[in-house]
Amino acid sequence: MAAKTTSNSRRALDRNRDPFLKGKITIGIVVSILFIAPIIWMLFVSIKPDGFSTSTPIEWFLPPYTISNYITIIMDSLILRWLFNSFFVAFITTILTLIITSLAAFAISQMKFRFKNFIFIFFLLGLMIPGEATIIPLYEIVKNMNLIDSYSGLILPMIASPLGVIILKSFFDNVPKEIIESAIIDGCSYFKLFYKIVLPLAKPAIAAIGIFTFIGSWNNFLWPYLSILSETLYTLPVGLPVFNSTYSQAYVLPMTANAIASIPVIIAFLLFEKQIVKGISFTGIKG
Repeated sequence: MAAKTTSNSRRALDRNRDPFLKGKITIGIVVSILFIAPIIWMLFVSIKPDGFSTSTPIEWFLPPYTISNYITIIMDSLILRWLFNSFFVAFITTILTLIITSLAAFAISQMKFRFKNFIFIFFLLGLMIPGEATIIPLYEIVKNMNLIDSYSGLILPMIASPLGVIILKSFFDNVPKEIIESAIIDGCSYFKLFYKIVLPLAKPAIAAIGIFTFIGSWNNFLWPYLSILSETLYTLPVGLPVFNSTYSQAYVLPMTANAIASIPVIIAFLLFEKQIVKGISFTGIKG
């Protein structure tokens, strides 16, 4: 009897099994290889002797190997300084963006004041204007405030996030009204209501916005390229092309610089993979 039950269970599992599962796995493996192959090639090229040349691609993956390129890049270039600038600017931009967007979204969602709907429509309109269209007036404003070629000039123009306000406002709207009303009856101020009740409930939304804000700031090229004049204030997206332009006929040192810039990002992704995946999946959840 037990054997018959086991046989029936196996048949049921076979019926429910995806007939295209093997094909999907194969496609997934092929796509993964296509994505990871350039990274592996970059790492192998970065440990080749400086000036190494080859007639066949396979020779890039064969000995000799050396780490002297890394020492040369670290000692003779500003790559570590650019790495610090990128991290500092992205981190501060993310923190300030989360503070401002969460406060604005809470005010629009839970507080009553005149022209609230108009202000929310104003944020919606901000999504329709491409960032490139505001570069010139933004540059003029920063220039008149004497913030060109400074950390403040890099950070402050990037902390406005209409999308963050809209996402958090939608999330705050779904907080049960009973909780809000009970807290107000108990004498909870708006700030305590925001900080102790609403904000903890919005951790998934805040994590998603924080992840995308950090990535967007880390990869931002146009604004740092326009607003920074000093080489010591370059971020990685600006500094690396400047460095690579001096080695237009070489592969090894530019690849070493790119590897040094990529390794912290790869490590960060491996450490925070679950949070990144949750943040991406959260953006597709309604309600």
